[in-house]
This record gives sequence, structure tokens and C-alpha cells, in this order.
Amino acid sequence: MAPSLGPGPAPGRDGWHDGTVTATPTGTDLETKLARLRADLGALGRVVVACSGGVDSALLAVVAHQALGPSALAVTAVSPAVPAAEVAQVEELAAEFGFRWRRVETAELDRPGYVANAGDRCYHCRSELFDVVAPLAAAEGAAVAVGTIVDDLSDHRPGQRAAAERGIRTPLADAGFTKSDVRAAARALGLPVWDKPAAACLASRIPYGTPVTLTTLDRVGRAEAAVRALGFADVRVRHYGDLARLEVPLADLPRVLDRRAEVVAAVTGAGYFYATLDLEGLRSGNLNAALSEMIERHE
Repeated sequence: MAPSLGPGPAPGRDGWHDGTVTATPTGTDLETKLARLRADLGALGRVVVACSGGVDSALLAVVAHQALGPSALAVTAVSPAVPAAEVAQVEELAAEFGFRWRRVETAELDRPGYVANAGDRCYHCRSELFDVVAPLAAAEGAAVAVGTIVDDLSDHRPGQRAAAERGIRTPLADAGFTKSDVRAAARALGLPVWDKPAAACLASRIPYGTPVTLTTLDRVGRAEAAVRALGFADVRVRHYGDLARLEVPLADLPRVLDRRAEVVAAVTGAGYFYATLDLEGLRSGNLNAALSEMIERHE
């Protein structure tokens, strides 16, 4: 018999009707991690989940609702660095699964360290989010939790320092969730974002050392939205002044070339003069690799 993933909706999506996973060697392990997650969230009593709309934080928001009901609140940052479509998707998810949710306005661009866009930009971004959420959590008498997973612990993520300084909880990582665990659990529980590509904030498209401005964020956001409208769901537009460097999965490279004129028009229509295509394909967080090389050169 397939191991149950516990309480959750039965949405009947993609052949998943009963909130279970098939009996695979990892099924029991996933069940154990979900049980640990629910127990940890239940022990918190009340929690505010920072939900960006990605699969990690979406899963955390849904399971927190299952464990705590109205004692769980999900919040989503609204700022120029967050595409409006991401916020709308979280709102739809909250309506579908019935969890408490609200927007919170953040002002990263008021922080000089964020605008400077050095290697610690994410520290200033997360500090802004946590400082905005703190009074709300205090009013709720709740802990604050984020969707950090085990995979995140080995990457360059200065935001984790901001979280550690403020005692932010990381229930998924504590329960041992990897990205594959998260996707499996999210699919079994019927989350429509279970296979959603990773999507960091728009500032992550700007090379370190290039200041983050409202104009740049708007240009990147409009360019990515225009390319996605052509049917390319997973795309990054890296900003280099008047030049945009597009990253798509390797399998999509031929399609981009086949629709070259449309893609160029989409990018230049957003304000860029030049549109280039990265032949190495999409590499999430590749600007972090460039940062590491820069640091090594100067050591």
C-alpha cells in the first residue's frame, strides 16, 4: 500500500487523487520528513510564513495551514523586485487551499547596501523583509519561518545570515527536505506549483557591482514577461546595460532561434538595444559563480 502523506486536499490533478505517493524506496523517507515538518510546525503554536510563490515556501505555507489552521499566516513581499505575477499566484494558492495570507510592502531600494549590489545584496533584501514582518509576527504572537531547504545550505545565500541574526525558523531544512522531496510532497498534496521552475527576485538578474535601480528592475521584468508570453516558461534576462543576455534551458535553444525575430522584438520592446543568447543555457544562480571567481582573483 502506498504510504499516506497525511491530511491534505485531494485535487485530482495529474493523476494524483488521494494525497498519496506510490510505494517507492523514498516514500517512507518522505512520509517521515512530512511528519517531522508537521510536528515542528505544530510545536511552534503560531507561525508567519514568508511565502514568495516558489514551490518551497508554497509547500511550507500549505503544511503550516494543515498543522495550525488559522494560527498560521502566510505573507508575500510586494516590491519592484517581485513580479506581480508571482504575488498573484500566491493569492490564488491561498484561495485554493484556504490559508490566511496577506501582502506586505517592502522597500529594499531604500537600503544603500541593497542598491550597491555587492555580494551581500540578498542580506539587505532579507533584512528588509524580516524587519517588515517582525511587527506583524509580534502582533500574532508567532515565530517567522522561511522555505529554506537543505540544498540552499551549500550555496552563496547571504540572506541566511539575516535570518540567523533574527532567529527565523527553517522548518523544511530542519526536517531534511531537499528540492526533490519538496516537489514530490507538493505534487502529492496537489499544489499546482509543484513543478514550477525556480524564480529568484528580479535583482538576481543584475550582475554584482551594478547598482539596482527601479528602472533596471522594470526593464528586466518587462523583458522576461514578454519572452514568457511567447511560450518560454523558464527564462532569465541578465542585465548588462543596453544588452540583455537570455538564458533558457538547453532544450529550448532551438526554439528561441526558430523564433529569433519575435524574441528580439520582445526584449528590445522592453528597452534593451541588444538581445543575446547564452549558449550554455539556463543556470540558476550563475552570477554567484561569477562572484566566487571575482573573489578568488582578488585573494
